[in-house]
Amino acid sequence: MRRFLLAAAAPLVLLSACATAQPDRPAGQMQEVLGLSPYGMFLAGQAALNDGRSGDAARFFERANAHAETDVLVAERAFTAAVLAGEIEKASTLAPDGPEVSEATKRLAALVNAVEAIADGRGKVARDLLAGEDIGFPHRSAAALLAPWAAAQAGDVEASLVRPQVRGDRVVDYFGQLGRAHLFERARRYDEAETDFKAVTSVAGSEMSVLAYGAFLERRNRRADAVALYDTLLAEDGASVAVRAARARAQAGKSPPSLPSLREGAAQALLAPAATMLQAKQTQLSLAYLRMVLRLDASRDEAWVMVGDIMQASGDSEAARQAYGRPKPSSPEYAGAQAKLAWTYQANKDSQMALRLARTAAASGDVEARVTLADLLRANEQYAESVEVLSGLIKDAKTPDWRLHYSRGVALERLGRWPEAEADLQIALKARPDEPELLNYLGYTWIDRGERLPEAMAMVEKAVAANPRSGAMVDSLGWAFYRMGDYEKAVEKLEQAVELEAGDPEINNHLGDAYWMVGRKDEAVFQWRRVLTLDPDDRIRADVDAKLASGLGPRQQIAGP
Repeated sequence: MRRFLLAAAAPLVLLSACATAQPDRPAGQMQEVLGLSPYGMFLAGQAALNDGRSGDAARFFERANAHAETDVLVAERAFTAAVLAGEIEKASTLAPDGPEVSEATKRLAALVNAVEAIADGRGKVARDLLAGEDIGFPHRSAAALLAPWAAAQAGDVEASLVRPQVRGDRVVDYFGQLGRAHLFERARRYDEAETDFKAVTSVAGSEMSVLAYGAFLERRNRRADAVALYDTLLAEDGASVAVRAARARAQAGKSPPSLPSLREGAAQALLAPAATMLQAKQTQLSLAYLRMVLRLDASRDEAWVMVGDIMQASGDSEAARQAYGRPKPSSPEYAGAQAKLAWTYQANKDSQMALRLARTAAASGDVEARVTLADLLRANEQYAESVEVLSGLIKDAKTPDWRLHYSRGVALERLGRWPEAEADLQIALKARPDEPELLNYLGYTWIDRGERLPEAMAMVEKAVAANPRSGAMVDSLGWAFYRMGDYEKAVEKLEQAVELEAGDPEINNHLGDAYWMVGRKDEAVFQWRRVLTLDPDDRIRADVDAKLASGLGPRQQIAGP
């Protein structure tokens, strides 16, 4: 089965405990749920939390908590749900305390209260909370990075300039120094500020550090130095929209970004552990941190995009759309957010809206947005335009990208332009000879065309060995046996594929064909009828209709030598 699963095709965040997507709850049904008993409210809140609908969960738990004030578990859930829903101010008032409260809840509550204190300008309260023993694992890094900003807000300049440290934590080491650079600048100790800016940029010339150092140089009226710094990063990553915009600003002599406020600096500090938790697949904790980031600075567009990724992966498309819709058109994150917004509509089968948003985003020139447009065009069978977009991306790329050739090869193959498709797929295979998806796609296509059979079979077998739980890849192997005339082996493999992906129309169709060829005709007919219940595409539906109408089964296709 030629399934195209390019990793960059859609925004996916793997949840550590991700539920399936849930449809929006109708108003009448919501009203019915809100009429439940307190225990029913608790159960509804737990279900909503498990489904990733943190907003609904917060409302259910809050109502349950109002009727069960002595129930510690309900109080803890109400607090957690409020945090995940982004209601940090409310969560601070709901934070439970007492000997029966779990340590995990107490530690998160201490961090939430500290963030709320910074948001309210109560630096001394925040400083004391962050220095206390209540904030332990896994929040030590977050507390260490926030502490200097709380000290600065409390008026303790010297304490704010102490570089935060957590033994063995490189995130704290790097972002703590970046934060201290800003705080040195705030204290007008510019030489020390530049020393720290230089240090973090030399260790890892990331977009964030380069933008921070460049803005500092612009504020010091050293625009030529700032342009040179931006050029250094652009030579390595010309696709950075934010750095390109910063360079244009500095070159034109426009006003530089202001020094981050204390709240903005604290938000940037907390963004680093949020991203680290997300990378470690600690999704709920990452979402909690991101919500606190946005309580401190609602203009952190990268945080909104990350929230959107988490909500979309958890099945809450409406919350994802709200998050993706927050970046303004002038923001460097705008084009990427609009591209991801487009995928939420594609997932709900509104391809017209998806393509409209994707085309608008791609018009900005953003690489991620252009890739998204190409993939959405392919998903909607508009292959010629997809090829056009991908050709532009390949031409503009500073270094070859096998994924772009893979994508274009798929679109060209669907257009029937096989020699061009084969050339692209082989370029991709040369760059990534062990990539299972690529091995599967090219190997299957060769088998289906009766070409290079021993090589193709070996490629498909290698793909299956790498992903034995992939129904699509096992289907490819089964269909290879079918095309080579080994129908008994084909049945064996295709039955395995159906077990792995029972709802896939193409796999079920293949199994029906194999059943027919071994004389199990009643089972074949049953399988084809089942295919029609699985929302097949027009090609598969036409094939099944023809077989059922004729009563003659599949056209026998045996690959040539």
